[in-house]
Amino acid sequence: MTSSDSEPLCLDQFLKLQGATSTGGGAKLLIQSGDVKLNGQIETRRRKKLQVGDVVEVGGEKFVVTNTPRPTEF
Repeated sequence: MTSSDSEPLCLDQFLKLQGATSTGGGAKLLIQSGDVKLNGQIETRRRKKLQVGDVVEVGGEKFVVTNTPRPTEF
């Protein structure tokens, strides 16, 4: 989920990390247009904090939030 367990991941960041969109602006548009579900419910808050076990659905794909660290960028 995050590089530090004390730092929750926001929905828009999660969508970018999963490759559902390549930009924060793209994530914002997906979320605000109602195209993203969180645990089966439409979620329109892009800064919504995710918890381990949450299920995010976008474009017919489902992603489960885990506590796996973020990939390190080089």
